[in-house]
Amino acid sequence: MSNGDSKLANDLILVEKSNDIGKITFNNGDWNILNIAMMKQINEALENFLKDESLKAVMINHTGRSFSAGVDVAEHMGDLAPKMLKEFHDMFKKLNRFNCPTIASVKGAALGGGCEVAVFCDIVLASEKAKFGQPEIKVGVFPPVSVIIFPYLTGHKKAYELLLQGETINATEAHRLGLVNHVFPIDSYEQEVSQFLERFNNLSTVVLYHTKKVIRLGFPDDFDAQIDRVEEYYLNELMKTHDANEGLKAFLEKRTPEWKNQ
Repeated sequence: MSNGDSKLANDLILVEKSNDIGKITFNNGDWNILNIAMMKQINEALENFLKDESLKAVMINHTGRSFSAGVDVAEHMGDLAPKMLKEFHDMFKKLNRFNCPTIASVKGAALGGGCEVAVFCDIVLASEKAKFGQPEIKVGVFPPVSVIIFPYLTGHKKAYELLLQGETINATEAHRLGLVNHVFPIDSYEQEVSQFLERFNNLSTVVLYHTKKVIRLGFPDDFDAQIDRVEEYYLNELMKTHDANEGLKAFLEKRTPEWKNQ
């Protein structure tokens, strides 16, 4: 991608660079379900942005009603699960490598894997209509990224509650817990986000990079290794249980799961 303003359209995402801000826009219908094809496009866009040392920030936003309602549950099953998890976790490994700030712009719901993508970003801007949640426990699984970062973001006590009960919270509550930086009125949302991004225009790129690097000293410095361990556990322990497979099947079949507690 060149240093000038540019815009690329893919089937499932839009990629743009303007005023040294890189933007990836989820464009996969109202719910922006993260399937393998979409995640491949996101990973390619992230890799290209990582090579661009002129960027002052990278923002992930969305068309449609939701930021993302999560990953494609059908790709959670059987032989597709390892491939899906690899593409999914590669997004976070790449996001973790950015020197510039990463920003999530969330106008609607960010649930499951969508919530993980949003809150993993350095800064989260939300509309008053936004919602956040990790409902995986209700379908027999857990969110691999959030089990690592939620205790860091919210503290252990609230992380246990959010991940073990899987309830959805509104933007105001997410802001109170430290998952969201700003909550903007829906009517002025785009203007507020634009004004927020404009604050980076007069700042030094290299100083932004160094400042972020020092801030991140408190972040788990072995995130890649941690997510690899969680992924291995997910595939080799959790997905070997009856209830994990039953929960996912029940979700796809739109019925109540029949837990065997095994």
